Amino acid sequence: MKKISVLTMSAMAAALLAVSCNQSGVPTSANLNSSVDSVSYAIGVNFGLGLKESLATLPGGKANVEAVIVGFATAIRGNDDALKFDQQSAMAYVNQYIQQEQSLEFEAAKAEGDTFLEANKANEGVITTESGLQYKVLKEGTGAKPLIGDQVKAHYTGKLLDGTVFDSSVERGEPATFALTGVIRGWTEVLQIMPEGSKYQVWIPADLAYGSEGAGQMIKPNSTLEFEIELLEVIRGGNQ
Repeated sequence: MKKISVLTMSAMAAALLAVSCNQSGVPTSANLNSSVDSVSYAIGVNFGLGLKESLATLPGGKANVEAVIVGFATAIRGNDDALKFDQQSAMAYVNQYIQQEQSLEFEAAKAEGDTFLEANKANEGVITTESGLQYKVLKEGTGAKPLIGDQVKAHYTGKLLDGTVFDSSVERGEPATFALTGVIRGWTEVLQIMPEGSKYQVWIPADLAYGSEGAGQMIKPNSTLEFEIELLEVIRGGNQ
């Protein structure tokens, strides 16, 4: 999921004080009689569409669009006495809110992962390593185990704890080839346990995955991840 950064929200807060938007009593159409009229309208469209996309990912709940519109119109009309924030305090409030809500989301994701792993380790066949990584052997191969400095060819499917698939070489129909040192720590660890020809189900704690940064639009910070990994081939010294 695309996340709103503090910087982005700060910029939006500043822009709220500079760009007009429609509300009750404000015309819903514009007469584009000059190039200035047209560029003004284009600025509004461009900013409005970008803001709409960003507000869809506002942490803490659905954005109150009517409040956004009121803030817009009040500021652009220059009615300073009616503003509940000046520009500096508005930006400070946005920063504080985003930091607080994202912190709560990150803590909740970490707690969800910890709770899952604690319960999962008691399931039949699940092995927990010293690092906290968990795996279950679906098929044990008989080939060599990869070492640091090797490359591997593998099929995999990665899921969030709710079952959402975020990446899959199986779905693409083509295995991936990569160095043991070029993947997340959880992969580096478990691949060294797997003999060539093995298939494991693996659960990777956040600190062995993408940690507090997350990855892409789907992997939130502090996410525990599940993978099904099939080690097809060990390529000795492929990373040297």
